[in-house]
Order: sequence, then structure tokens, then C-alpha cells
Amino acid sequence: MAATIAAMDNANLPDPIFDRTARTWEVELLISGVAVFAMLQLPGWLDDRVFALEPRLGDDWRPVLLLSYFYAKSAAVVLAVTFAMHLLLRAQWIALVGMHSVYPRGVLLERLRMGPIQRAIEEARPESTEDAIERADNRASVVFAIGVSIAFILGSICVFFCGSLLLVTGVTQALGWRVDPFVTMMLVFAVVMLPFLLAVGIDQGFAGRLRPGGALHRATHAVLSFYTRIGMGRRNNRIIALLTSNGGERRMLAVVFGAMIAAIIGVSLSFAAMRATSVVGSYGLFPDTQALRIDPAHYDDQRNPARDDALPFVQSNVITGPYLELVVPYRPNRAGAAMRKTCAQPKGLTGDGLAKARLDCLQALHAVTLDGQALADLHYEVASDPRTDRPALMAMIDVRSLAKGRHELHVARPPRGNRAPDPDNPDPGFHRIVFWR
Repeated sequence: MAATIAAMDNANLPDPIFDRTARTWEVELLISGVAVFAMLQLPGWLDDRVFALEPRLGDDWRPVLLLSYFYAKSAAVVLAVTFAMHLLLRAQWIALVGMHSVYPRGVLLERLRMGPIQRAIEEARPESTEDAIERADNRASVVFAIGVSIAFILGSICVFFCGSLLLVTGVTQALGWRVDPFVTMMLVFAVVMLPFLLAVGIDQGFAGRLRPGGALHRATHAVLSFYTRIGMGRRNNRIIALLTSNGGERRMLAVVFGAMIAAIIGVSLSFAAMRATSVVGSYGLFPDTQALRIDPAHYDDQRNPARDDALPFVQSNVITGPYLELVVPYRPNRAGAAMRKTCAQPKGLTGDGLAKARLDCLQALHAVTLDGQALADLHYEVASDPRTDRPALMAMIDVRSLAKGRHELHVARPPRGNRAPDPDNPDPGFHRIVFWR
């Protein structure tokens, strides 16, 4: 009984290890442990959403989608990496605490095999196990704080900047203006950020030389006050303010912005890699060219509707039935621009008449040849891709008279408009679909 009471009394005594530990370690572990699995799945979910939405949008709305995707996925990747690193660092901290409990005497240098120079160097570092535990604890808390802050900044940029871009694009579309997407982005950035950057430059560049109450002083004060109220003050993000003011402003800002840029570049490169058809590996001598490649996206029984580009496709690479079913998905960013440029816009037509004129235009843009012979009697029907629910053209091609063996179908695609041709990957102007009877 006395031993039990003594043990309870010792349990209530202050622990010198945990007295030096961040009070948030339990909550940090709980958040990281629960959220890391969701954050690991979120980037893939965002990939599926952008691949599903991108073919539906034209060149005016596509930049809004891609910018939102890049910022949102960057934030998700940062959080996933942060929570995983935090769990690892907290595991290291817990291991140190456990080892200190098992071996309270610390590191016994006299029992380690070292030369005199290395021993002198180690003995000159009077670091205790308690110091190592405290440093590991602080490192885990700082990594957790930096990661969450970076994700918050990326999320705020996504909401504020992409929201402004969405509003401007919607207004220009409603007014019928044709504005280049790059010009729209630069306009939004100038309207949102230039007043703030100009006010900060004046405040720092003319420090002590602005006359209080003067016009420039009042204007600078009004601009900085406005941006502070909407969340762009130095102390609005209290975590970053604490890190930069206590850990060195240049160093911490380099870490924060370096991680942000690395995340965005990584997400952009991964998106480009997912869109590319080349395979990573030592395949330099393999004859993989666009003129020879058979793309699985051209066959309905092989394509991945969630990830593959919206390309024309047939039911299979081996056709056993009497008809070849050709489906040509509608791509607003390419077909829409080509229709406005090459097809005369009919005046006075509405309803079915207007739809028929647009169908004729699309039929001319997507002409088809079979084994080098133009299909003059080809007729497209207005349909949809049942696996993606996107609008498409459908044509049934009679192949009963075709000889057995290999055949090649070419489906013309609209020109790229103002985009400059790529000399390394020239556009043949058609989609090539190979099939066998």
C-alpha cells in the first residue's frame, strides 16, 4: 500500500522532460495522424476533377481552372508532406524520451570507440539528452507550423486571386468581350497587388521623409490600412510573424517562399507528366513518334475516361461488327475557337436551324478519311460520351466491305488558332486511329 501511494505521489511530481515540451504536442499528433491519410488522397481526387473539367472549358475559363488546381493541389501536397514529416519527427522525439527513461545517464562517451581527436570534439559539445529532446520537440512544432502556414497562404491565394480572376472572366464574357486569358491574369494581379506593393515601397523607401498629414502619407496609410484589414498585414498571419521575427526574417521567408515555389513547380511538372504520352525510362532508341504510336485513348475498351485526353475514339482496336462507331468529343478550347474563325456565323437563325448550321460547321472541321479515301457520305449525329457525360459527335461507318487486316482512320482536328507550331512535335492536323477487321 505504501509503495502504491509513493508511486502516485511520484506521478504528480513535475517531469523535467515534459516541462520543457511544447504544450501542443498531443493536438499536433492527433491532427497529423488523422489528416495525413486524407491529405494523401486529396491530390489524386483533384487530378481526377481537373481532368474531368478541363475538356469542358474554353480558353477563357481554362486558366481559371488550372490556376485553382495548381494552388489547391500545392496546398494539399504541402499539408500531406507536413503531416508525414511531423509524424516522423514526433516519433523521433518520443523515441528520445523513451531512451532517456531507459538510460537516464545519457551518452557514455567513455564506452565508445573513438580516436583522441574525435573524442575531444565530442567532449567539447556539452549537450545533454534533455537538450536533444527539447530540440527535437521544437523542430517538430516548427515544421508543423510552417507547413500549415504555407498551405493557408496557398489556399488564401487560390480563393482571393482565382476568385477575382473568375469574376473578371465572368464579367468580360457577359459583356461579350474577347480578352486574352494572360492579359486577364495580369490585369487581375495589377489591380489586386500593385497598390499594396507600391505603398510598401513608398513606406520603406521614404522612411522618415514622408511629412505626416501630407497627401502621400495619407494615401500610403490608407492603402496599407485597407490591405491590413483584408488580411495582408504583417501580423495577420501570426505564425509567420512569430517565425520571421524570432527565427530570422530572411531565412524564414526563404524557407516559406522556397517551399511554396517548390510545391507549385512540382505540381506543374506532375501535371505535365500526366498529360504526356512518353514513358519514363531508357527508351531513347525506341521508335516512339506521333506518326507511329497507337494511343489507347482512341479505343473505348482501353481508354481511361478520368485521365485520358478527350480524343476521338472507336469501340475497339478489333472491329467484328458491321459498323465502326466513331465518337468525336467536343473540345471548346479548340473547336469553339475554330468555329468562330472558319465558319460564318449565321444571322437570323435560332433553335434547330442554328444547331444544324453549327453541326455542319463541326462536320467540316472533323472530316474523316479511311485508308486514305475521304468518306464523303459521313454524317455526324449529336450525341454524348456516356462515360464522361460530355457532348460529342457520333458517326456510324459501314465497314462490312472492308478487307480483313489492318486499316487506318484519320479524323481531322481544328487548327490551334493563334498558338505557334511546335517544331519538335509538329501537328499533323488529324487524329490517327488504327484498327483491324
